[in-house]
Amino acid sequence: MEETQQMTEQGIEQAEKSVTYIGFWKRVLSSIIDSLLLMLVTLPILFAIYGIEYFTSEQPIQGWADGVVNYVLPIAIVIFFWLRFAATPGKMVWRGVIVDARTLGPMSGMQCALRYIGYIISTVPLCLGFIWIAFDDKKQGWHDKIARTVVIERDE
Repeated sequence: MEETQQMTEQGIEQAEKSVTYIGFWKRVLSSIIDSLLLMLVTLPILFAIYGIEYFTSEQPIQGWADGVVNYVLPIAIVIFFWLRFAATPGKMVWRGVIVDARTLGPMSGMQCALRYIGYIISTVPLCLGFIWIAFDDKKQGWHDKIARTVVIERDE
């Protein structure tokens, strides 16, 4: 039993040595790509529901549909991409995938939820949780640390 666990741990250590972590600037560009793509989805929906007035109004939230389209829909889309493809389209540009930090295997639904909640935590203090990626050995942001995930380059 102990020998098997040692072999597994050695296999994980060996796999980690051959991993290429996706760094800060590629992840920044990935976020920009993802944000633009989400806008291509949400803005036409909001225009169809509220008309041009939506974009000229000073009210922060126009109604229940505004909340659903701007908050619930993006969360659903992002988590869908994480579960289905292990990456968002922006990360796919760099052949990046989000995996469990320990096993380098697929992340669970719980990890996806924790990672998304971690986005909020990473954002609140001046985006320090995202800036952390630039200085971390495994290029993990706070959201990655919370969910125990890493973003790596997928093997061809």
